[in-house]
Parts: sequence; structure tokens; C-alpha cells
Amino acid sequence: MNDQLTLLFDLGGVIMDIRRDNAVEALRALGMADAGEFLGEYGQKGPFLALEKGEITPGEFRDELRPMLRPGVSDAEIDAAFNRFLTGIPLERLRALERLHATHSIYMLSNTNAIMWHSRIAEEFRKDGHDMGWYFDGWVPSFEVHAYKPDPEIFRIARERFSLEPARTLFLDDSEANCRAAAALGFRTAHVRPGTEFTDYINYQPKPQ
Repeated sequence: MNDQLTLLFDLGGVIMDIRRDNAVEALRALGMADAGEFLGEYGQKGPFLALEKGEITPGEFRDELRPMLRPGVSDAEIDAAFNRFLTGIPLERLRALERLHATHSIYMLSNTNAIMWHSRIAEEFRKDGHDMGWYFDGWVPSFEVHAYKPDPEIFRIARERFSLEPARTLFLDDSEANCRAAAALGFRTAHVRPGTEFTDYINYQPKPQ
């Protein structure tokens, strides 16, 4: 394993399939007319961003959203609408991670939030009979460390927490901005483009910039 690159994965758009419009439509159905202004493919705004940075709790997030929603919307309805952003992890990707983990150290670095992390994300990783720890040696979710890609701080946290050698670590992300931020700190990077699989990039080892 020491001869292999360490792999540092983004989650949404690389392992987890996402569809922003699903969440926008679901939140609009709850009365949030301007949901699309808060939710982006690669980053959020307002209370959504504060939740991903861990600046507010899930309860505070729901309370901030309620004035924008029709009266009587429940916590469960808010969470369900928000979780529509995630469409799932195909089993073949989980099994590809499992195979890679036999020969590589694997970590995750994700801009995400406590609502999704403890519900839909955890559920998706369990659907092949394992949990997240089966596929990864560790993870850094943005809401836990109060840092958010492409801020260099979140990469520094991952580097220190897992004793990563950037020149020996391949970071895979679907955002060019996040890849540039990682490359500036010496990481090897692979921009996982729409219509491709992360397995297409594992043997692609660009030199750090």
C-alpha cells in the first residue's frame, strides 16, 4: 500500500450523484420561491452555507428557513426537501471504492451539512451492507471543521489530520476551483467531469503544480 498514491475524494458529484434542481423544486413546493438563489451546484448561500460551515445547527437552519416557507411546514418536510439534492450512490461505485481500499489509503473531504450527513449520506453508504468506515480511513466534512472548499484551510486540516503528503495524494473533485485550491498546496488533482467515473482518473497522476 505504501507504493500507492493516497486518494482524497470529494463526495457530491464524484461518489454521490446530485441534482440541485430536485432540491430547488422540493423547497419551492414548500413555499420557498427563491430557493434557486441559495442552492448552487458547487456552493451554497445564506443559511445553507452557514449550515455547511457549521456556523448554525440544523435546528437554527430550519428556523431561518421557516419565514420563507408556507406556514406549518415540519422539520421532517424541510429535511426531506433538502435531501432531494442527493440522488444516491450507485452500488458499482461503492464496490469500486471497496476494491481501491484494498490497495490504497482513502479519505473524504466534503462540503456538506449535518442534516444530509446523518441521514441520506449515511444511508447510501450502508446500502451494500457496510458503513462509511468500510470505504474510508477518515473524512473531513466541512460542517465539523468550520472550513469550506475551496478555502485552503480545509485542505490544511485534512493534511494535518491524516498526515498526508500532498505530492503523494491524488485529490478528486468535480469543481475546478476546488482542484486549483488543492493544487496550490501541492496536491495532485483530478477534475472529475460530468459523464465520467472516478475510476477513470485513478491512474491519471498529474504532477503537482
